Amino acid sequence: MRKTNTKLDNQEKRIEKALERGEFVSVSSLDKNKKMFEEAAKNYRKLTQTKRITIRVNNEDLIKIKARAKRNNVPYQTLLKALIRQFVEGRTVVQL
Repeated sequence: MRKTNTKLDNQEKRIEKALERGEFVSVSSLDKNKKMFEEAAKNYRKLTQTKRITIRVNNEDLIKIKARAKRNNVPYQTLLKALIRQFVEGRTVVQL
């Protein structure tokens, strides 16, 4: 099937053999599916981007956060980002 001398990895070789055996079939709604996957990829990229925010915090809290971050050899913004991530994922509970 291949007309070039392109080196394929093992996964690509398995796909090529499956194509030769006719295991893959054309989809009548290819354009619709293609658009769906393109949209999903675009949304995924948006989710993985970072966004700059500005917040006001109590000075004492900021001093304590910076001290804790310094003890852990990380920038305090990285520590805050990790705390936010843990909260969003439900691994940290905040009592309000």
